[in-house]
Amino acid sequence: MKTFKALSALLSYPGEDLIAALPQIEQVLQSEGLLGPRRMDEIRSLLQKLGQGDLYDLQERYVLLFDRSRSLSLNLFEHVHGESRDRGGAMVDLLETYRDGGFDLAGSELPDHLPVLLEYLSTRPLPEALALLADASHILVALAERLTRRESAYAAVLGALVALVVTEPVELPEELAAVPDDDPEDLAALDAVWEEAQVTFGPDPNAGCPVSRDILARMDAPRAQSPAQ
Repeated sequence: MKTFKALSALLSYPGEDLIAALPQIEQVLQSEGLLGPRRMDEIRSLLQKLGQGDLYDLQERYVLLFDRSRSLSLNLFEHVHGESRDRGGAMVDLLETYRDGGFDLAGSELPDHLPVLLEYLSTRPLPEALALLADASHILVALAERLTRRESAYAAVLGALVALVVTEPVELPEELAAVPDDDPEDLAALDAVWEEAQVTFGPDPNAGCPVSRDILARMDAPRAQSPAQ
C-alpha cells in the first residue's frame, strides 16, 4: 500500500520536493484509510508544520533529531545490535529479503533504515507488510516514546506505525528501555558515543544526510527495482 511509501517520505530529510508533495501524501493516507482518525489528525499536524516551516529550520531540526541523536536513529538494527558484528549479519539477511521480493537498494541508505523498510513494505501484500513491521514493533515503540517526550511532530509517524501492529502494551527489552535520551546539542558527549568503531555496510553509511529526492516520483514508483527490471 502507498501508505507505507507516504510515511517513508515523511521520515525523509525535508527538501523542496517533499514540501511540494505534502498534499499528495495527505491524499494517499486519507484515500487508503489505513490510519484511524486520531492518527490522521496527528499526521496532519506534522504536514502543517512541514508545510509552514522555514525549510532550513526544518532541515536543521531533522538533523538534530535523527542524525545527531543516536537514541533516535532511523537505522533500526543500531538499537538492538549497536556496532556489533551481529548488526552486519542482520542487515545481510534483510537485504536478501528485499532481493527475494524484487527490491534492490538503489540509494546510499542502509537496509535497516526505516524509510527504506517502509518503501519495501509498500510493495508487499498488506498482511505480509504488517507481519514484517511487527518484527520491529519494540523498536518502533521506543522511538515513538522518545519522540513524544521531545514533543516532536515526527512522533505522529512512529505512533501511526505502532498503531498498525501493536494491539497490547509492549514491554521493551532492557537494552532499549535503559537508553537515556541524548542531547544533540552536547557535541562532546556525542563525539564520545560515535568514537566507537562503526559497521560499514554499503557505499555510504550516512543515512539521512541531505540528498536530492524526487518525492513526487517516489509516490508512484519504488525507490529500488529488481536488476531484471
